Amino acid sequence: MPRTLYARLSLTLTALLVVVGILFAVLTISATRDYLQEVNQRFNRDLARDLVADRNLVQQGKLNEAALKETFREYMVINPSLEIYLLDLNGRILSYSADPGKVKRHSVSLDPIRRFLGGEHDFPLLGDDPRSHDRRKAFSVTPVPSAEAPEGYLYVILRGEGFDSVDALIRQSYFLRLSGLAVCVSLALGLVLGLILFRLLTRRVERLGRIMETFRTSDFTTLVGYPSRSDPARDDEIDRLGRTFGAMGQRIIDQIQALTDKDTLRRELVAQVSHDLRTPLASLHGYLETLRMKEGHLLPAQRAEFLDIALRHSERLRRLVEDLFELAKLDAMDARPSIEPVSLAELAQDVVQKFHLTARAKGVRLELEGVGDLPFVKADVALIERVLENLIDNAIRHTPEAGSISVSTRVQGRTVTVRVSDTGRGIPPEDLPRVFDRFFQGSADGRGEGHAGLGLAIAKRIVELHDSSIRVFSELGAGTTFSFSLPIWRPGSEALDSPPGR
Repeated sequence: MPRTLYARLSLTLTALLVVVGILFAVLTISATRDYLQEVNQRFNRDLARDLVADRNLVQQGKLNEAALKETFREYMVINPSLEIYLLDLNGRILSYSADPGKVKRHSVSLDPIRRFLGGEHDFPLLGDDPRSHDRRKAFSVTPVPSAEAPEGYLYVILRGEGFDSVDALIRQSYFLRLSGLAVCVSLALGLVLGLILFRLLTRRVERLGRIMETFRTSDFTTLVGYPSRSDPARDDEIDRLGRTFGAMGQRIIDQIQALTDKDTLRRELVAQVSHDLRTPLASLHGYLETLRMKEGHLLPAQRAEFLDIALRHSERLRRLVEDLFELAKLDAMDARPSIEPVSLAELAQDVVQKFHLTARAKGVRLELEGVGDLPFVKADVALIERVLENLIDNAIRHTPEAGSISVSTRVQGRTVTVRVSDTGRGIPPEDLPRVFDRFFQGSADGRGEGHAGLGLAIAKRIVELHDSSIRVFSELGAGTTFSFSLPIWRPGSEALDSPPGR
């Protein structure tokens, strides 16, 4: 079986043309035969009656037997295409002009004869052929000696045995040659035209197949665009298929690239987590091992210092593990915000108060601005508290001594915007798009300072769960500002137990 669409269509077209040619030849021969029978019967419709009149077969109201026999004899010699039969009123054959050895019927059906004489029929009207048990032929018939006093019928077969012999020879030669020539010419012309048309139709499918094969052999990395028409309204199924494949191929390439990027990020994340876990673990293990090995030789002050260092590393590990679990839970959407009316002014004041000692210890001024008569917002109080804590903690860690941090709230339209600004060194422009990435380490001259954490990533995810977004504005040497907005709570505006947009 051919493997290409063009070859299969070509074979199908060839077979179809052969079948059509054969059907055409058969129908042509059958229609021609029926046509000749109709013409012959219409032309010789009154032949039987004329024979009776011209040959004086009826004299004085009686059938002239001698004249009938003479007519039989003459027509067997002069016109063998006609066969004449004398029938009684029941259709039984009394005498005939045909060869006695070839007459196989003793009677013929009277129904076609009555219909012929009644005139209610369409030509060709076929009657029984006495020379065959099943063949039927065109005929002419008349009652004898007269229609007023019939004693029988003169039944004339218009296409007798002689005509059949000649007709068989003609059909074997002329009709077969004509049919064969018609089939061959039709097949040749139809095949050539069909192959040309099929080639025009299938070459675009073949081109699309090559594009798809190229895409597959390139391991789904190289996509060749399918040429499109200038007018999309004229596109057919193949054009739409090519366009759809192009979009699908580009989607596959994008998804593979996204998976590659995610895999790279995963590897970096695993490496960074391993590093961040291994460093405090190694320090913790080292100090604990030292305490055990030198238990009797350490002064109380040294022992207390080692324990404090070990506790700091332990706390760092605890916070890192908790952040990892919290971020994983937020990503999995297990933590859905429990929306309620929240006083953002009071919440901000509580969080700022919590960090006052930490900021003072580092020599950084922490201030709260614009906490006057603020409306309630729709938020999860615990999650938004975590956002404020992470942003303020991040600002304290990256603000130098004698710097300042301000937390401000302001009504803007139907939302309340929170800003956390510091006077640190700022973030380099190339680092801004990635400050919310997990374990992202900033440039050496930026805010990263070798630290890799999850605080900003957690804050970004929490704000996203509130159908909002967190923004960052920074300029080297002029500080950094993080901001996000929350919708104002209005009584009856929506259910309190579901987050906005859910």
